[in-house]
Amino acid sequence: MGSMGMISETGFGWLTPVLSYLMACVGGALGLRATLHAVRAAEHRSRRNWLISAAVAIGTGIWTMHFIAMLGFTVVGSQVRYSVLPTLASLLVAILVVGVGVFVVARGNGRPGPLCVGGLATGLGVAAMHYIGMSAVRIDGVIHYAPWEVGASIVIATVAATAALWASLTIHNPLATLAASLVMGVAVSAMHYTGMAAVHVNVNTGGPPPSGATAMDFIFPLTVGLGSYLFLTAAYVGLSDSGRSDAAAVSSTAATAATSAKVAHRTLVEGPGR
Repeated sequence: MGSMGMISETGFGWLTPVLSYLMACVGGALGLRATLHAVRAAEHRSRRNWLISAAVAIGTGIWTMHFIAMLGFTVVGSQVRYSVLPTLASLLVAILVVGVGVFVVARGNGRPGPLCVGGLATGLGVAAMHYIGMSAVRIDGVIHYAPWEVGASIVIATVAATAALWASLTIHNPLATLAASLVMGVAVSAMHYTGMAAVHVNVNTGGPPPSGATAMDFIFPLTVGLGSYLFLTAAYVGLSDSGRSDAAAVSSTAATAATSAKVAHRTLVEGPGR
């Protein structure tokens, strides 16, 4: 017998939205900074390496943001589980599609045409990551999406990602990188929660429990692992910067990544009420 299930996106209060936003900003800051390095690079090999770093940093940042935010996702009347393969596919798609976006922007050296194409690709990469990741959700019922909210989430991701790429390439200083990363964090977070507003579930009461990994089994190890990766990438970008102010900004970003991963760890282990 089916019934409409109530959903929650704040199972841990405001902790998961704040942490997820910070992780999106961290990945955005590192990725945008690496994109700027790619534009400035004279050698083809150096440019390629920076673009790969940018794609992986932004892709892992938005993926980590998504699954920290999903820790607060609950459905009344059903357990929530995650299928492993679609979850990993969402990470890979995020890196590949975002990689196309930053490659186009870097090759275009900030010109309007390539910037719009790159922003569109980056925004679509964020959206693709989200909805492929959502396809991994397993509940005792069926998930439906409201089309208007889905469309709005894609538009938000595309516009804000384009603005972030423009800011990072146009204003060459650490404050610009910080501002652009905050915009990127807004893009990813707004896209995520707008997309989640489109979710409606029909719970099948009395059916078998869903199969798959729990948040503790699956999301936590990858979140900490990717958080550690972002920390190491921050150190690499910091050592590659020539200015002290740039290095200081990146060191601050690294500290934020490490702190976010540790808080996520405590939240999962101790629970929301401690």
